[in-house]
Amino acid sequence: MGLMNKITGLYPGSFDPITNGHIDIILRASKVVDILIIGVAENEKKKHLFSLKERKNLIEGQLNKNKSRIKNVKVVMFDGLLMSFAEKVNANLIIRGLRAVSDFDYEFQMTGMNARLNSTIETVFLMASERHQFISSRFVKEICMLDGDVSSFVPEEVHAKLSNKFNIK
Repeated sequence: MGLMNKITGLYPGSFDPITNGHIDIILRASKVVDILIIGVAENEKKKHLFSLKERKNLIEGQLNKNKSRIKNVKVVMFDGLLMSFAEKVNANLIIRGLRAVSDFDYEFQMTGMNARLNSTIETVFLMASERHQFISSRFVKEICMLDGDVSSFVPEEVHAKLSNKFNIK
């Protein structure tokens, strides 16, 4: 396969924090592309629990833990328009995870807008695995805030960082 035929996938998100669902999508997406870029987004409108650097470090920590299964993934921070970033990293595909029908409406609209901005970059949806369908970073943070146990939703290192942020013993 020549260099021109390499497929670069971009999996964008805020990953605040990275969950077991995100890791599942990363592992599966890395099998269908030659290079997978995890785009960690800085969104000024969103109030993030973890800083951009912390989120990048948490993701890289999980990649290192899974490096026997994935070797073609790198993490890049970005802000601004997703399609501009996708063009900058020469992505052919945008990879999005879908958990439920409620995700679909938003993702459908976003895909339509992105296609108008650059019709050469396709969007591919991966359905969340059954055991991860209900996990979202937002729910994880809300449960944590209320002293709930999120240890089955996030990797051990992320759980430790969350416990630290929310002063949970």
